[in-house]
Amino acid sequence: MIERKHRKRSQEEAEINITPMLDIVFIMLIFFIVTTSFVKELGVDLDRPSNAPVKEQKRSEVIPVRIDANGQVFVEDRLVHVGAIRANIVSGLAGKPDATVVVIADRNADSGFIVTVVDQARVAGAGKVSLAAAPR
Repeated sequence: MIERKHRKRSQEEAEINITPMLDIVFIMLIFFIVTTSFVKELGVDLDRPSNAPVKEQKRSEVIPVRIDANGQVFVEDRLVHVGAIRANIVSGLAGKPDATVVVIADRNADSGFIVTVVDQARVAGAGKVSLAAAPR
């Protein structure tokens, strides 16, 4: 009689069906894939320097924007308030429409502030914006 009970238990345990659980898991997976929204992150496009020799540009074709370690901004060697960066770049581009804006940042300058200055140069209409490190 003891043998029959062991056989019934082993048969009951072998009859567990997990197919409905797998169906639910796959349905949930499909639901999450379909409802996920893919957002494109916005960023700043920077051209990294290459090993090719640098072409020299005339000083008149460059609008230098220098950022020192204290966060002061100099546009064409004039101290400029943060809110007036774009206006000064626009006035510089008015006389030299094909000029390149070169942001020369101190190595200790805040990187978020550097990105803000690069953005202001792009908004001002500069077609070419370069980033350079200040010499030590």
